Amino acid sequence: MKGLKPLVICLLAIVFITGCSNKQTDSTDKNKIDIVTTFYPMYDFTKNIAGDKANITLLIPSTIEPHDWEPTPKNVGDIQKADLFVYNSTDMETWVPTIKESSSGSNVEFIEASKGITLLENHEEEEEHEHSHDVDPHVWLSPVLAIKEVENITAALVKVDPDNKAYYKKNSDAYIKKLQNLDQKFKVELKNKDTSEFITQHTAFSYLANEYNLVQVPIAGLSPDQEPSAAKLAELKAFAKEHKVNVIYFEELASAKVANTLAEELGAKTEVLNTLEGLSKKDQEAGKDYISIMEENLNQLKKSLFK
Repeated sequence: MKGLKPLVICLLAIVFITGCSNKQTDSTDKNKIDIVTTFYPMYDFTKNIAGDKANITLLIPSTIEPHDWEPTPKNVGDIQKADLFVYNSTDMETWVPTIKESSSGSNVEFIEASKGITLLENHEEEEEHEHSHDVDPHVWLSPVLAIKEVENITAALVKVDPDNKAYYKKNSDAYIKKLQNLDQKFKVELKNKDTSEFITQHTAFSYLANEYNLVQVPIAGLSPDQEPSAAKLAELKAFAKEHKVNVIYFEELASAKVANTLAEELGAKTEVLNTLEGLSKKDQEAGKDYISIMEENLNQLKKSLFK
């Protein structure tokens, strides 16, 4: 019986390690390339391109606001062991340069999906905050800029795995077609809007607003948990009354307290406008993805833009 003791210990260790893992990973196949992605849009874009040729890991849990997340030593190790690491930008994932510097001895290829996109400067007055931004990183919320990110990820995949170039290119072209259809849907359905202004809890939809001639009026800045001053709230209240705003938008991963307060004072409704910074496993299992959530966002916007 003594010989069983080491085996039991090993089995318990395996159960412990498996139980402690909180990252979402496609079923592992050693013949496929290994890709680590940061948050949901990076995961979904990559999955649509890589198909069944890669093991893809979603690094940041869908229940955590990516602005506030920091990698653990284990996360760093997972990145360094991968063939490809996909992130949005160093303005979103601010910890990437440090990891990149420490990964010089590994073979992992780093790809900044927003490379080549001109980021908007942050003109909002933000209070002191650990994750304040000089520029706006939320480019994925514009279907047009999402296409650019998909193109960048495709190029990185081809570089890492040139033998499957034709496969990746075919998948990429098909997915870009879907994104182009999404863009067209926004253009057509918002063409005859009654108003252009919509109020959001934080400044996440500037790229989407620019693309479809909308005016985003944010309660707070680029940091989702930032609270506005009393003067800012009074200014928003006056704006909302003047423009007959009947919907205040908030996001699922941040507190809706400020949006609720403003809505109550105005007699307005609150609705979710999804930043896609996280998508629950339940929603993914229900078949929801970047495109379906963006379609939901379009329907939500129409509640405010059409009187």
